[in-house]
This record gives sequence, C-alpha cells and structure tokens, in this order.
Amino acid sequence: MRLEQEKIETALNTARQQAYLPFSLHLYETVNSTNQTLWELLQNGATSGTVVIATEQTAGRGQWGRQWLSQRGGLYISTAITLNFDVINSYQLTFATAWGITRQLQKCDIPVGIKWPNDLILNQRKLGGILTETKISGNKINRAVIGVGINWSNPVPETGINLQSWQKLHQLTGIANLENLATQVLLGIESGIECLLEKGVDILLPRYTNLLTNIGNSVYVENLLGTVIGVTSSGCLHVRMENSESKSVRTPDFYLQPGTISLGYSNSSN
Repeated sequence: MRLEQEKIETALNTARQQAYLPFSLHLYETVNSTNQTLWELLQNGATSGTVVIATEQTAGRGQWGRQWLSQRGGLYISTAITLNFDVINSYQLTFATAWGITRQLQKCDIPVGIKWPNDLILNQRKLGGILTETKISGNKINRAVIGVGINWSNPVPETGINLQSWQKLHQLTGIANLENLATQVLLGIESGIECLLEKGVDILLPRYTNLLTNIGNSVYVENLLGTVIGVTSSGCLHVRMENSESKSVRTPDFYLQPGTISLGYSNSSN
C-alpha cells in the first residue's frame, strides 16, 4: 500500500487558497518512528512545515512512552513547526492539532470527537492519537514535532476502530483513500496551529472543549465523585467535585495533569 505523494500535494494545493504551513512531504515505506525520522531531518537542515509520512512504523511511540502499534494500513504522519512558545503552554499545541483534525474530519461526514487530552474518538472507540514532542530553549519551545496516527484499514485492538470499515458499514465515502486521509490530517494540523498562533488560546480552547467527549462524565478522584466540566489552558482536566453531605463545606475542584487519570473507552459495539 504505497502512498502517492503527488495525489496528496495536488489535493493540498486544491484545498488551500493560501498556505500557512509550507508543507514539504517526505514519504517512506517503513520507519522506526515518523517523529524520530523528522527530528533527524531537522538536524540535517529541514525547516518548518517538513512532513514525514510512513506506511508502517516499527517503533511507533504514544503518550508517556507507550508503544503505538503501527501496522500497514494506518496513517502515520509527523509535521515540524518552528515557533516561540511558552513551555507551560505546550499542551495547547496538542489541543490545536486535535481540534483542527477533528473539525476537518467532521467536514467529511465523520462524526469524530476528542477524548482528553489527545485521542480522536469515533463510535466511542479510539480512531487515532497525537504525540507532540518539543525542543526547548530557556522557558520557550522553539521547535515542535507533531505526530499523528490514525487507523484506516489496519488491525485495531478491542478499544479501537478503523475508518475504512466504519465508512463501509455506514455506506459513506467522505474519505476515499489514505492519500485523502493524509490530506485532511494536514489541513487539520494547519488550521489548528493557525488558530492557536494567530487567534490565541482564548479562541482555541472553547472550540477544543466543544468537541470533548468527556464533558459531563463522572469520575472518581481520591475516592471522591466529580464531574468533568472542562480543561485549562495548561492542559489540566477540570473536575467539579460533589458537595459533602452536610453541604456546609464545598469540596474544592480538582485540576488533573494529563497522564494522572485514565478516562477509558466504552465497550459499546453499536
């Protein structure tokens, strides 16, 4: 399943009136990791907008050092961005990417949502994920590599779903092939980063929150029941706790860092 670079470039040129990120595509059959390959290209002079796409990863990485299974049939793509961004706000890059890709897929009649902080969800199952890696100078991020993996026709675990099968089931053809999927992902990355860097987090964050599947969910924090009500600009999950039985003392809200709580997936097969 070899991706055709010309098809992606033509589709990008057709879809964009003007380019915010100057995409330069590098396609590979197999890499250890698209993020790692892109970092190596950057060390050798590649610039912002450089993109690595592979049909297979042998050592794909997920959040917090987890392995990302990356068999043939999926889309594995990484994009480089040069910027001057506060380290404390690093999760805004992931939020921007998740919002942009989700919005772009929704335009193709794919009802995707976001599971905090970085998963793309379809039919309550994991369609894809995002891994943002950064280079830091002082308290500023000067380079970021945003990696995205999306299930197309590859095998998936019980909690996963692939897009090609879902479209066939629902007799939809919003995305026809991997080249089209790659195009939509790149358009989503571009629109998300542009929104963040040009309009700011005050515009981005409500847009991201509106697509979260977790809003209103009940969660337990330190054996106390709470309700997810949003996220903060630094990436924390905002959980409002139930009042104590006496109601005379209000339990403080919790702000949970990414990686400190697992929100899980539904086992629904509908």
